[in-house]
Amino acid sequence: MDARELIFAVSASPGQTMAGQPIGDMDAEYATTIADRAMRLMAQQSVPATPSNFAVWFEYSLGNSLALRKTIDILIAGKRKFDPAINHELYITYVAPQSGGDPLSDLPDQLSGLIATAQQFLNTAVTDNQTHIKALGEVSSEAAATSDPRTIIAKLVDELSKATTRAATLEANFAATSEELDSIRDSLKAAEQRSNTDALTGLANRHSMDEFLRLAQIAAMEKDEALSVFLIDIDHFKKFNDDYGHQVGDQVLRLVAKVLQEGVREVDLAARYGGEELIAVLPGADLEVCTSVAERIRRRIAEARLTRRATGKEIGSITVSIGVAQFRLAESAEAMIERCDRGLYQAKRLGRNRTVTETELEPEAGAA
Repeated sequence: MDARELIFAVSASPGQTMAGQPIGDMDAEYATTIADRAMRLMAQQSVPATPSNFAVWFEYSLGNSLALRKTIDILIAGKRKFDPAINHELYITYVAPQSGGDPLSDLPDQLSGLIATAQQFLNTAVTDNQTHIKALGEVSSEAAATSDPRTIIAKLVDELSKATTRAATLEANFAATSEELDSIRDSLKAAEQRSNTDALTGLANRHSMDEFLRLAQIAAMEKDEALSVFLIDIDHFKKFNDDYGHQVGDQVLRLVAKVLQEGVREVDLAARYGGEELIAVLPGADLEVCTSVAERIRRRIAEARLTRRATGKEIGSITVSIGVAQFRLAESAEAMIERCDRGLYQAKRLGRNRTVTETELEPEAGAA
């Protein structure tokens, strides 16, 4: 395929966009120029000219995705071969069509109203100022035509009094608006905090974890440092809910979350991945270090004791199964977490209350 055929092939893909807009909406000459540049780069790196590969390098050539540019630049600098696995991960991670609304649609109506009010204040101030200047001009003309200064002084005092009143009113209006804006800012800050935090455990939520992990992957590639993740699942969690009720189940989840949060560093991220699964992202930690941290947390959870609030009776021991994996250059977060998940379920099969790393994984069924 040549550049124009690839542009057509990519633009024909449902939902496919470039730089946030449908390819078909781009200027044809500009799109062709970018496409030619992408094709040259692909040829230099021996990347097969498939529609998905072309989409990656077209986006790279546009330069709008900083994360993609950094990733490919690091791969090129490291003389890495763009094999099918890396090409696929680049497409899935950075280019594949994703759903999502316009973030501007969430702008509070109240904030828009305040902006309109402030603009009205300014327009009023400009109009009043022009009126004041015109009035002073008329007083100046009268001063030149009369010899009685008392009339002129009275008019000047009157105009200055009006100007002072207008200025005081405008200042009061802006002060009230500023206070309201401060209130909105605090509310938005609190809302952002809530949107990044899981309400039950107090840990980061899935959305916050995804963003943290994405940035951690880029940093790991830029600095050539390790990055590891471990995934925790509470053993027999359903039994706690069935035997003691969901309130006790929530207590169990909060206890495990507390031990996890206290067991990682400030630079790490502990998050609720979903249901009774928790996850920790450890920048700068290799597989051995991450496994050591995961094991320490697993033992502390097994040693913890939980009592029912209503009766004070001690509940049976809590254990967890853990899977650990280390980031591989240019892979997607999903691929790394999938290895954690496999390790976790292998730990379950082996009897629970244990940690399994990606190096200990049994071959998948059907694998050669």
